[in-house]
Amino acid sequence: MKGLELARRYWEELGRPAFEKDCPRVLERACVGLVGEGSECFGFDDEISQDHDWGPGFCVWLTSEDMEKYGDTARNIYASLPEEFLGYKRLILNDQTGGRVGVMPATAFYARYTGLDRLPRTIFEWRCIPENGLAVVTNGELFVENSGIFTEIRSGLMDFYPEDLRKKKLAMHCAFAAQSGQYNYARCAHRGEPVAAFLACAEFIGHMQAIVFLLNKRYRPYYKWTHRAMKDLPVLGAELAKKTEALTGPAEYHEKIDIIEDISDKIIKELRAEGLSSSRSDFLLQHGEEVQRRIEDPQLRDMHLMAE
Repeated sequence: MKGLELARRYWEELGRPAFEKDCPRVLERACVGLVGEGSECFGFDDEISQDHDWGPGFCVWLTSEDMEKYGDTARNIYASLPEEFLGYKRLILNDQTGGRVGVMPATAFYARYTGLDRLPRTIFEWRCIPENGLAVVTNGELFVENSGIFTEIRSGLMDFYPEDLRKKKLAMHCAFAAQSGQYNYARCAHRGEPVAAFLACAEFIGHMQAIVFLLNKRYRPYYKWTHRAMKDLPVLGAELAKKTEALTGPAEYHEKIDIIEDISDKIIKELRAEGLSSSRSDFLLQHGEEVQRRIEDPQLRDMHLMAE
C-alpha cells in the first residue's frame, strides 16, 4: 500500500472519528493531510521505503491561536490513536521524525522548510528558499482544508516563482549545462580524464533536470527523487528522462556527446517555442543570455549570468 493511501485511511477510519468525538471544534478550523519530506508525500514510496520513517500517520495544522486553545487536546487525541493499522506500525515521533506527522502550527511547518512563516514578499526572499523546501511544502495531499493560513501559503507557493526569478534560474542553468555538458564533457573525454568526464556529465544532468522543472513550473525535489519526478512532467519530462538513462549507461564517450547535444537541442527548441529565446545558436550558453535579457527587474537582469 502507498503511504498517502495509508495516511488517508488512517485519518478517515480512526483519526476523524476520534476528533469528531473528543474535539469537534478542531475539525472546523484545522487543515489535515500528509505533506512533507517522506517519499510517500511525493508518491514515490515502495517496499524499500518502509524500513524507516514510514507508517500510518497524518498532519493536523492549526493556527498559532488555535494551538494555544486546542493544541494539547489535539495532541492527546493523536497520541491515543492505535499504534498499528492494517498491519503497519505507526510512525513513532522522535527528534528525527518530529514534525513529519502529528499536530503542529501551520506557520511553523512552513518556517521549518522555507525559513518563512508566510509567503515570500520579495525576489530576495524567494531566492533564499531552498528549492527542495518548496517541493516539500507543496507535495502530498490535503484531506481537510479549513485552516485559511495553511492553504493560503500553500496556494501562493504552488503558483511558482515570480516570472523574473524563473527566467534568472533558467538562464543560469542553461549556462552551466552548456559549460559542463556541451563544452567540458567532450574536452575531458578527449583528454582521457574519465573521472572529470563523469563529473561533467553528472553536472550536465543536474542542470538539465533543473531546466525541465523550471519549464514545467514545478519545484525540483531532493536529488534522489528528481529523475523519478521528471518522468511525470508534461514538457520534455519523460523524453529527456529516457535520454538521461542512456547517459548513465555503458555508451561510449562519442555516443554520450551526441546524447548531450540531442538533449540540448530539445531544450533550445522549447525555449524558442515559449518565446524565452530567439537565438539560432546550438549552444545553450547563448540561450541563457537571451533568457536573462528578457528579465524586467534591472537588478536581477544585471547579475552575472551564472549567479542564481
